[in-house]
Amino acid sequence: MVYYNLREGRGEMSTGEEFGGSLPVPNVQALAANHSGDIPPLRYLRRELHSEEVLLDESLLIPTIDMRKLMLDDDDEMEKLHFACKDWGFFQLINHGAEDEVIEKMKMDVQEFFKLPLEKKKVYAQPPNSIEGYGQAFVVSEDQKLDWGDMLFLVPLPPSQRSMRLWPENPTSFRETLDKYSSDLHRVSLNLLKSMAKNLGVNPNMFVSMFQDGRQGIRMNYYPPCVHADKVIGLTPHSDASGLTLLIQVNEVQGLQIKKNGKWIPIKPVPDALLVNIGDTIEIMSNGEYKSMEHRAVVNSEKERLSIAAFHGPNYMTMVGPLPDLLKENSAKYKTTSYEDFLRTFVTRKLDGKSF
Repeated sequence: MVYYNLREGRGEMSTGEEFGGSLPVPNVQALAANHSGDIPPLRYLRRELHSEEVLLDESLLIPTIDMRKLMLDDDDEMEKLHFACKDWGFFQLINHGAEDEVIEKMKMDVQEFFKLPLEKKKVYAQPPNSIEGYGQAFVVSEDQKLDWGDMLFLVPLPPSQRSMRLWPENPTSFRETLDKYSSDLHRVSLNLLKSMAKNLGVNPNMFVSMFQDGRQGIRMNYYPPCVHADKVIGLTPHSDASGLTLLIQVNEVQGLQIKKNGKWIPIKPVPDALLVNIGDTIEIMSNGEYKSMEHRAVVNSEKERLSIAAFHGPNYMTMVGPLPDLLKENSAKYKTTSYEDFLRTFVTRKLDGKSF
C-alpha cells in the first residue's frame, strides 16, 4: 500500500475551493444539544414529509452482490450486478475486499471526531468558498430549508488535491486511518467498475482508466436525534453526481431511504457489507442503461446516526458523456461535458431530488 505525506500537502489550492462553498448556518449538533425537546426552528421543518409514502416491508429486496464471485466473472453474479445497476441503482456488496480492521478504525475515529467540543471541531471549519471541511453543504440562499445534520467533507484523491489543514489531527490516528480507508475503497471501486464495463459491453481497461486517477470525496455525516424526527430531514432527497458511492453505517441507527416507483424504501444494511449506489456520472456514461436513484437520510427521535460516504468520480478533465461503444445502435440521451464543469454545477446549487 502506498502512503502519502499526511502532514504536509499541496492541497492548499483544493478544487473544492474553486467550485464555491456553502453559506454558513448554525451547527446542528449544538442546536440539538441545547434545545433537545423543542420544536426545531422553522428553517428545518419539512411539511412535505407527512404526505410521502414509506414502504417498510420492502427493504430486503435491495440486491446483495458478492465481490468474490464478480472477481471470478461468475455468470450468475455478473447478471445479478447488471440487474441491480439497471433496476435499483443500489446494492449491498459483500466480500468486498476492504480490510475489516481499517473500516472499524475509520468508524471509531469518525465517532471520536464528532464527540469533540464544537470549538475543537471548528478548527477544521470550511474556508470561505470551499465545500471541504467541517460544516454543511448545498446551502445557497438565506431562506432555503436546512438539513438536520453536520458533516466533515474531505478530498483524499488525487493526493495532489488534499487540503491537509482540514484533515483532523484529533483523534491523532485520524489522518493515517483516512489514508488507508481511502486507498481500500478506491481499489474496491475500480474492481466494481471493471465488472460493470464487462456487463455494458465496453472495454474494461479503458473504462477503469478514466477513474484510476480520479476524484474521491469522503463525506462523514452526523445526524443528531430529534424528538420531532417526523418533521425534519437529515439529508435532502438527491442523487449523487459521482460515478460510484460506497457507504458504510458507523453505528446501528438506520436512516437511508431510496425512492423507487415514487415511494421511499428504507435500507436495512447487511452486516459487513458496503452499500453501493450508481451516481449520475455512470448513468450518463452508460447512456441511461444504469440508473442513479434519488435517496435521502431520515433522523431518529432518540439516537444519533453516523455514516461515511465515499464518492468516486473520474479525472477532472474527463469528458462525461455516453460512451461511444454504446452509441453504435442508439442515439445519445445526454450531453457531454467535462467532469469538472459537471461537478461545479452540482455543488453550487441546493439539493432538490434527482440531479438532472
